[in-house]
Amino acid sequence: MTDSLTMPKGKWPQLDPGWVWLCGAGPGDPGLLTLHAINGLQQADVVIYDALVQESILDWAPQAEHIYAGKRGGKPSANQRDISLRLVDLAQAGHRVLRLKGGDPFVFGRGGEEAQTLIQHGVPVRIIPGISAGIGGLAYAGIPVTHRDVNQSVTFVTGHDQTGETPSSLNWKAIADGAQVLVIYMGMKHADRIAKALLDAGRPADEPCAVVCSATTDKQQVLETTLGQMAADIAASGLEPPAILCVGRSVLMRQVLDWQALMQGAEPRNLDPLGRGNPTGGS
Repeated sequence: MTDSLTMPKGKWPQLDPGWVWLCGAGPGDPGLLTLHAINGLQQADVVIYDALVQESILDWAPQAEHIYAGKRGGKPSANQRDISLRLVDLAQAGHRVLRLKGGDPFVFGRGGEEAQTLIQHGVPVRIIPGISAGIGGLAYAGIPVTHRDVNQSVTFVTGHDQTGETPSSLNWKAIADGAQVLVIYMGMKHADRIAKALLDAGRPADEPCAVVCSATTDKQQVLETTLGQMAADIAASGLEPPAILCVGRSVLMRQVLDWQALMQGAEPRNLDPLGRGNPTGGS
């Protein structure tokens, strides 16, 4: 059981009966919870949590009922409309409800749909952002999502839509032309289609890529590959979702910034992976 945390003095919000807080749990590591998240967990009567929420996080809410509402691609799961309406029912019954979602609730997390349904039914809501896996998960892999020698922009896309297929609404040509670094959520299942779309649109086959599975958890695994080899390497690796895919030269920085390996005594593989001739930095 996790010890209760005494919140520092301040005007911390109160989770009142009849309210729903939509809260981001971060990418996995319980240490990446925000203080607002912990505050909400300690007050809730009911916590409704997703598949990607580490169950140890629920130890922060021993007083609450824990209700699983996970949705995983290709597996039986609750209907999104039913989840939203259950939140309404619990709030209208006078419960203090914390809706706990992996990552950030508004980044490919259906948080907007749930919040809209709640407000349409007169239920007051509070949004608590969380660290998104596309940023925090890559950081744990030693991959900076922005690096001034590589990119001044980053593009986030989802690897599948409501049907479970690669989103047909995405303009892969425009993405290939405009995305200096591309971060793809939930893209492992369709990695072959995604890679082909990017290659057909002109991205180079030797462009560095990384696949980060179970990011920030003790099960984290990282595959470094190239765009041309990504699908084949994923198939050969035996890796499984959840995963974040990253396409771009910032992946090379893992050769010097794999901080978890460094903590275990490993040496950096390359102090200057971008070939800038200035491995110690500059002005």
